[in-house]
Amino acid sequence: MKSARFLAFFLLLMSALVGCTTTGFGGGQLVGPGAQEEAVAFSWTSTDGGISGTMTAVLPNVSYQGRFFQITQQTRGEVLTPLWMHWNRGWYDWPYWSGPVAPPYPATQFITYYSGKVVATLEGPDNQRMRCRFHLVDPARGMSGGGEGQCQLSDRRVVRAVFPGK
Repeated sequence: MKSARFLAFFLLLMSALVGCTTTGFGGGQLVGPGAQEEAVAFSWTSTDGGISGTMTAVLPNVSYQGRFFQITQQTRGEVLTPLWMHWNRGWYDWPYWSGPVAPPYPATQFITYYSGKVVATLEGPDNQRMRCRFHLVDPARGMSGGGEGQCQLSDRRVVRAVFPGK
């Protein structure tokens, strides 16, 4: 009950802050072995129509914030490089493709092949991190078109996330 009220309050508060940039909201559930499910509230802000911007994930006791990027044909590899830092072996241990570990691809192949997907690394207090990957419903509309995916915390717990389209 507290989690539902917290999520509703957070979404109401964030909707009051809407300005001339594109913003959106999402929700999810934090799950992990032997742990109780917890509600997670997401918000994002973008100045380019939801292609890139900042994202915040709020759990009851901690919040994470960072950048997100939709991988498009115009995305340059240098833009994504900061997302791989701070993770053991980059993201190869948590691939965004089929198979346990895929071979590294040149950035141009990665970008072309994975067009329409969003990646993010969010940071919390004490060097805690959350890495996210989302599949967009309508990639041409960016995050505004909605999507779903998952995030993984540094301690390996997973958040299942959904972003409704506008």
